Amino acid sequence: MISSVTAEYFTEQEQKSPAGRFEVRKARMCDIAPILELINGYAAKGVMLPRTELELSEHIRDFSVVLSEGRLLGCGALHFSSPTWGEIRSLAVHESAKTHGVGRRVVEHLVEEALEYDLDGVFAFTYVVEFFSKVGFHVVERGVLPLKAWKDCLRCPKFQCCDEIAVVRVLNSRRWGQSDTHTWGHSEISDNLIQLPTLRFGN
Repeated sequence: MISSVTAEYFTEQEQKSPAGRFEVRKARMCDIAPILELINGYAAKGVMLPRTELELSEHIRDFSVVLSEGRLLGCGALHFSSPTWGEIRSLAVHESAKTHGVGRRVVEHLVEEALEYDLDGVFAFTYVVEFFSKVGFHVVERGVLPLKAWKDCLRCPKFQCCDEIAVVRVLNSRRWGQSDTHTWGHSEISDNLIQLPTLRFGN
């Protein structure tokens, strides 16, 4: 419920939607109302967590948006969970824009932002694994994610029976070859950290 809606909103038919139609940028305060309308519309259907105007005001710098002719068609946020990792969350696409590649544009923009911050990688909780696989993510066990990632889960109605899947995209694989396991920005494991297995590429 944190990061995405159902798969049909991320199936692309690019021929219907020329790239030039879209503007992708960081969210501004004037975007709060349409972002809330989009997210809370899905929250009312039980597929995303609801957000408040206060929450969005406090975290508006996490968000990026896709617009067409001034109309907001999609949004997503890059939330920092540690000095080296970020979470892609609140990913939503307007019903009128599904299959037009809006979801991909949002994720690509957030990944570019993560690279600018020199993050080692990004992760998400999702129902649409196929979509995230197409943009470079890999499925991992939920338990390998940092405990901070679970903060919003505590107020989710599915907390005790969550069926979302954790996906990760490693952005700097050179930092992952020193040992079999690594921790999220720390050299020692504590009660607040969970080991993350190295993702191996190739043979």
